Amino acid sequence: MNKKVNTLLFILGATFFNVIIAVISFILLLILYASFIVPRLSGGAQSWAFSLIFLSSIAISILVYRIALKFLLARINVEKYFDPLFVRRNIKKPPSRPE
Repeated sequence: MNKKVNTLLFILGATFFNVIIAVISFILLLILYASFIVPRLSGGAQSWAFSLIFLSSIAISILVYRIALKFLLARINVEKYFDPLFVRRNIKKPPSRPE
Protein backbone atom coordinates (compact mmCIF):
# COMPACT_ATOMS: atom_id res chain seq x y z
CA MET A 1 0.00 0.00 0.00
CA ASN A 2 1.14 3.51 -0.67
CA LYS A 3 1.07 6.54 1.58
CA LYS A 4 -2.22 7.90 0.26
CA VAL A 5 -4.05 4.63 0.98
CA ASN A 6 -2.49 4.53 4.44
CA THR A 7 -3.65 8.09 5.07
CA LEU A 8 -7.19 7.32 3.92
CA LEU A 9 -7.40 4.17 6.03
CA PHE A 10 -6.04 6.03 9.04
CA ILE A 11 -8.64 8.79 8.69
CA LEU A 12 -11.47 6.27 8.28
CA GLY A 13 -10.26 4.21 11.24
CA ALA A 14 -9.79 7.27 13.46
CA THR A 15 -13.28 8.53 12.57
CA PHE A 16 -14.80 5.13 13.34
CA PHE A 17 -12.89 5.00 16.64
CA ASN A 18 -14.14 8.47 17.59
CA VAL A 19 -17.77 7.59 16.81
CA ILE A 20 -17.57 4.31 18.75
CA ILE A 21 -16.09 6.09 21.78
CA ALA A 22 -18.86 8.72 21.60
CA VAL A 23 -21.58 6.04 21.49
CA ILE A 24 -20.04 4.04 24.34
CA SER A 25 -19.63 7.11 26.53
CA PHE A 26 -23.20 8.22 25.72
CA ILE A 27 -24.59 4.83 26.73
CA LEU A 28 -22.51 4.71 29.92
CA LEU A 29 -23.52 8.23 30.94
CA LEU A 30 -27.16 7.44 30.18
CA ILE A 31 -27.02 4.31 32.35
CA LEU A 32 -25.39 6.25 35.19
CA TYR A 33 -27.98 8.97 34.82
CA ALA A 34 -30.90 6.54 34.83
CA SER A 35 -29.68 4.57 37.82
CA PHE A 36 -28.40 7.29 40.13
CA ILE A 37 -29.70 10.72 39.20
CA VAL A 38 -33.25 10.30 37.86
CA PRO A 39 -34.85 9.52 41.23
CA ARG A 40 -33.41 12.71 42.74
CA LEU A 41 -34.37 15.26 40.05
CA SER A 42 -37.59 17.09 39.33
CA GLY A 43 -39.28 16.96 35.91
CA GLY A 44 -37.80 20.20 34.60
CA ALA A 45 -34.24 19.27 35.46
CA GLN A 46 -34.56 15.86 33.81
CA SER A 47 -35.16 17.38 30.40
CA TRP A 48 -31.86 19.29 30.48
CA ALA A 49 -29.92 16.21 31.51
CA PHE A 50 -30.22 14.51 28.10
CA SER A 51 -28.59 17.47 26.37
CA LEU A 52 -25.85 17.56 29.00
CA ILE A 53 -25.23 13.82 28.58
CA PHE A 54 -25.00 14.19 24.80
CA LEU A 55 -22.52 17.08 25.00
CA SER A 56 -20.51 15.31 27.69
CA SER A 57 -20.21 12.18 25.56
CA ILE A 58 -18.89 14.26 22.66
CA ALA A 59 -16.38 15.96 24.97
CA ILE A 60 -15.25 12.60 26.38
CA SER A 61 -14.83 11.15 22.90
CA ILE A 62 -12.70 14.11 21.81
CA LEU A 63 -10.55 13.79 24.93
CA VAL A 64 -10.03 10.03 24.48
CA TYR A 65 -9.36 10.54 20.76
CA ARG A 66 -6.67 13.14 21.45
CA ILE A 67 -4.97 10.94 24.06
CA ALA A 68 -5.04 7.90 21.75
CA LEU A 69 -3.76 9.97 18.83
CA LYS A 70 -0.85 11.38 20.85
CA PHE A 71 0.07 7.86 21.97
CA LEU A 72 -0.14 6.50 18.42
CA LEU A 73 1.83 9.36 16.86
CA ALA A 74 4.57 8.91 19.44
CA ARG A 75 4.99 5.29 18.36
CA ILE A 76 4.68 5.69 14.57
CA ASN A 77 6.90 7.59 12.16
CA VAL A 78 4.22 9.68 10.44
CA GLU A 79 6.40 10.88 7.57
CA LYS A 80 7.31 7.32 6.64
CA TYR A 81 3.79 5.89 6.41
CA PHE A 82 1.40 8.79 5.74
CA ASP A 83 1.01 11.39 3.03
CA PRO A 84 0.32 15.00 4.14
CA LEU A 85 -3.29 16.07 3.75
CA PHE A 86 -2.55 19.68 2.95
CA VAL A 87 0.45 20.55 0.85
CA ARG A 88 1.80 24.06 1.03
CA ARG A 89 2.20 25.48 -2.44
CA ASN A 90 4.47 28.35 -3.27
CA ILE A 91 2.31 31.31 -4.15
CA LYS A 92 4.07 34.02 -6.06
CA LYS A 93 3.69 37.44 -4.56
CA PRO A 94 2.88 40.28 -6.87
CA PRO A 95 5.84 42.58 -7.53
CA SER A 96 6.18 45.27 -4.92
CA ARG A 97 5.48 48.81 -5.99
CA PRO A 98 8.02 51.53 -5.38
CA GLU A 99 6.82 54.21 -3.02
